[in-house]
Amino acid sequence: MGRVLLGVLLGILLVPVAVLGWLRFGNVPVAVADPPFFQERLLTGIPLNARINRELVKSSVNQPDEGGLVAGARIYGENCAVCHGSQGKPSVVGRHMFPAAPPLWEKHHHNGSIGVSDDPPGETYWKVTNGIRLTGMPAYKGVLTDTEIWQVSLLLANADKPLPPAAVEILRIDPSAAMMMAGPEMK
Repeated sequence: MGRVLLGVLLGILLVPVAVLGWLRFGNVPVAVADPPFFQERLLTGIPLNARINRELVKSSVNQPDEGGLVAGARIYGENCAVCHGSQGKPSVVGRHMFPAAPPLWEKHHHNGSIGVSDDPPGETYWKVTNGIRLTGMPAYKGVLTDTEIWQVSLLLANADKPLPPAAVEILRIDPSAAMMMAGPEMK
């Protein structure tokens, strides 16, 4: 019995020491070019989805109007296109992030939806407001107003529907040009 207890105690002590050694000696895949670590998507996805579901906000606007979609397109072009691409123009930067920034104007292979148009607008609102750790997705709370965050969220929720011509014109801009439009605070 004493040997079993000693073995359990050693196991309890050695596992954290081994993990700390693994972390301390730089063996963790932290570079973008590194392969993901074991079960990384699972370990980060479960708590992210649980938090989003717990804090999901409903929009008071069911169908955005033309002005809201055009405003959302302008906000998207200035803040999002550099990583997520524009209509017909994927982002070079976003493909080289880890994880890669999702292209928000391309069809998914698994269900045919465009970008995050299959997500509730409240989920996109949460992600834009709070950002997502370890992904490069910044939090726009304090950068954009609540109205602006809803405008871009509703634009993305409607990416699979016909958009006003003025919004489409804005969204066809080259993502690298969008960064130039955004001004010095984005550079």
